[in-house]
Amino acid sequence: MRQPGAGQTRRRGAALEEAILRAAVDELTESGYAGLTMDKVAARAGTNKNAIYRRWPNRLALGIAAYRQLATTVPPPDTGSLRGDVLELLRQANRHWSSPLGAILRELLSAAGGTSELLAQLQEQPGDAAAAPWLTTLGRAVARGEAAPEALHPRVATVAIVLLRNEFVVRGVPTAPDDVLVEIVDEVYLPLVRRLGPSPS
Repeated sequence: MRQPGAGQTRRRGAALEEAILRAAVDELTESGYAGLTMDKVAARAGTNKNAIYRRWPNRLALGIAAYRQLATTVPPPDTGSLRGDVLELLRQANRHWSSPLGAILRELLSAAGGTSELLAQLQEQPGDAAAAPWLTTLGRAVARGEAAPEALHPRVATVAIVLLRNEFVVRGVPTAPDDVLVEIVDEVYLPLVRRLGPSPS
């Protein structure tokens, strides 16, 4: 552990990066993205802005990196039915997007605009890993005979969460009513994953 007064020690590499990220997380939590500045982060981390810019080219990139430190993943629910599992996944996501941390995420998304590579970084996990809980949930449903095996594709598996994100990102709602979540599941998701395979005889 770093002893009091050891701030005089010159940090490099991973130690310095960790200190900067920790400072950025604290600033983001206290002030939101709007209050996040390179000056404040540098002062809190006990370093200079050049050290930050060498690692993150701008405030948005630093904000995204800090948000990803805050974001956590939880195991997918197992209610025993596809409908129950998908509804619970959506409710968890809705609670997150409606929370103070979700407000930070919405600020970052707004600041990122249409910059696709930054939007991709906002995923709690990159690439197929972000679809993992949805594929797990759908895989269980396929094993129970509730969904077609052909539905086991990341784009299909994540349709519900994409539709929920649209409520926040496109419509700008502060939270999605539960009846919207039920509609996404009953009117879109379940019919889609059941229709993809051959009809049972």
